[in-house]
Amino acid sequence: MVCNVLVVLCAVVAALVLPTCSARAGEAAAALPPYYAGGYIGQLRQYKVRPKESLIEIARRFDLGYNEMRDANPGVDPILPKSGTVVTIPSAWIPPAVSERPSIVVNLAELRLFVFPTTDAYGVESYPIGIGDEGTDTPVGRFVIVDKILDPSWHVPASIRRQRPQLPAVVAPGERNPLGRHALRLSRKEILIHGTNRPWGIGRRSSHGCLRLYPDDIASLFAKVQQGMRVWIINQPVKVGVKEGKVFIEFHHQDRDTVGVGDILHMLADQGLLQRVDMGKLVRAYYENKGYPVEITWTDP
Repeated sequence: MVCNVLVVLCAVVAALVLPTCSARAGEAAAALPPYYAGGYIGQLRQYKVRPKESLIEIARRFDLGYNEMRDANPGVDPILPKSGTVVTIPSAWIPPAVSERPSIVVNLAELRLFVFPTTDAYGVESYPIGIGDEGTDTPVGRFVIVDKILDPSWHVPASIRRQRPQLPAVVAPGERNPLGRHALRLSRKEILIHGTNRPWGIGRRSSHGCLRLYPDDIASLFAKVQQGMRVWIINQPVKVGVKEGKVFIEFHHQDRDTVGVGDILHMLADQGLLQRVDMGKLVRAYYENKGYPVEITWTDP
């Protein structure tokens, strides 16, 4: 399978590179969004599993989502990992490109939210999220924060009350309120960015369309944002970055049919990076699907 993909890659690369690269490489590189030049934020770490500790608990300890920990550690039992097992803490990310600041970008494919401040001086911050389950998917698009609500009441949607008729029409603030203590209402008013009383749902498809954060994270985000701030919700399963002259790629594809090889190569070509990529490393990163930045730079022997 890997050999077949390499053959396809080489054929597509020839079609992309030969006619265009020499003319477009400098132009494409100059047009890169600012965050590609910075590569990625954070860093990967290693951690030794403690007795009776699950990947869910480790994810919470390091402010990660469940899917991030699972994808970064294939072969490790997520519920009962063996004590002493060394796992990867995937706390490194390539931020999505942005065209407006300050703004929030939510990438559904990686179940993370990124906060872009007005200038680089304050750095980019990122938080794991829970998103809409299948059938109640979180919508993509451009939105605005229209309200900041402290200790929100939960007005239970009719669709949820049909499934759980024992629920009241309104759930008051408190421990049983699934919105937690903070909520940000978007311009599509049924969509909130809020806390949760079920932290194990962070990093999963676990909501009816809203975006959930750990309680500490939503409190931090709540203090940083203002009404009128733009919120972009995207679904970007592949991101590319450059750091210290090296090319990195980050995959988040649960369904490989949604991530085309041609699309990946066109992305690299448009950014003037295709000639700098080792195709063997690219194929390996594609199939390993680890969910964190992986170097794919070609090294001339």
